[in-house]
Amino acid sequence: MSDTSPLVRLADGTVKQVGPLTGTRVWTVPGRADRPLGMDRGAPRPLAEGEATRLCAFCEDRHLETTPEKARLVGPSFEELRRVPPRALSDTVARFRRFGNLFEIVSAEYWRENHGFRQPPSIVDWARAYLEDPEGRAHLERLAAVRATASGVPQSLEEHALDLLGGSHDVIVARRHVVDGATTDDQLVSSGMLTPDEHAAYLGFSARSLREIAEGQPHAAYVGVFQNWLRPAGASFEHLHKQLVAIDEHGPQVDRELRLLAGDRWLYQHAIADVAVREGLVVAANDGAVAFAGVGHRYPAFEVYSTAEANLPHEHAPEGVRAVSDLVHALHAATGVHVPTNEEWHYRPPRAPWPMPWRIVLKWRISTPAGFEGGTKIHVNTIDPWSLRSRAIASLERLRSEGRLAGGISIGEECRPGDARLRYAG
Repeated sequence: MSDTSPLVRLADGTVKQVGPLTGTRVWTVPGRADRPLGMDRGAPRPLAEGEATRLCAFCEDRHLETTPEKARLVGPSFEELRRVPPRALSDTVARFRRFGNLFEIVSAEYWRENHGFRQPPSIVDWARAYLEDPEGRAHLERLAAVRATASGVPQSLEEHALDLLGGSHDVIVARRHVVDGATTDDQLVSSGMLTPDEHAAYLGFSARSLREIAEGQPHAAYVGVFQNWLRPAGASFEHLHKQLVAIDEHGPQVDRELRLLAGDRWLYQHAIADVAVREGLVVAANDGAVAFAGVGHRYPAFEVYSTAEANLPHEHAPEGVRAVSDLVHALHAATGVHVPTNEEWHYRPPRAPWPMPWRIVLKWRISTPAGFEGGTKIHVNTIDPWSLRSRAIASLERLRSEGRLAGGISIGEECRPGDARLRYAG
């Protein structure tokens, strides 16, 4: 590798990369970038009448298979309704729903046993009211039976209720599994299939939920936010959803970045944005965010950085959230419905000493690491950043001509170096 660049192309066309923030070593060898991206799902299956709204437990005709609803967005203006009781779940159409994960990564028991956490009065009152409602009690009894069978740990119904309503691992689910009027099971609704307004509501709802989870769990050091799309990317259901998980540490990646920041407060400007401008890796920008083809990722990856001064997602002004949303939506649309992806949110932990920008990384999970990677710790990424940028720009230009992107997005050579100026550190 060059002493001055994390990205070099060798004489034979091999591209070698080192992740500026991670140190991950990645090679891309010639001739592999033009392979088809979408996974092979086999022949589409025709849908029976009424099946489109009950394909999985996240679908709108199966709301009682998920935990009690914490909030939903309804109507053309995405009005937020709180704690809708079981008897009223069908009174409005939930465009997006938020509820606790039935099988948490970090459980309510974890916080109770390791940190002495007890649910606040507002959760205790909600659980009591839910149990006093016959439909609510029946709902909780069914869910408690499922959890008890899976865990083998006996709990009272009251304990189950508190855990299900007051947990710190939430799911945010979109209404549609497949497009309205779908006739086959492959007509899925990914993030890119949403309208820009729908995606902005979805992403804004996620940012507000992040704040609520962080405030509700005082022992949390961080709330991880991520989206797994399709099974090769870790999704249990082919139904669009995000997850938010409170944890009691930052994790080693954030710790590494904080150590780097101690020596350079403008780390992300110098190591990411300036490199992207110099190497021609800026994909798109708007008034509030910029997207790069990422360097040094195990999988082809886009990085969307907020250019606002705010660090935490929920501290951004509405227009700042919308700017990030519009670029993330555009890249999801450019990616396509049948490409497995991970969406990861990165931001400054609330108690961290150094400023960090809000960024969202979108990874294409189109390859499977194997023995070479495990033995050498050198990862083979089938698409180098320049090729990734070229693919994205072609798709974005087509989508814009079709009217599918939000306004105000500059693409490729339309972007200027000033679009990549980050302001997170003042």
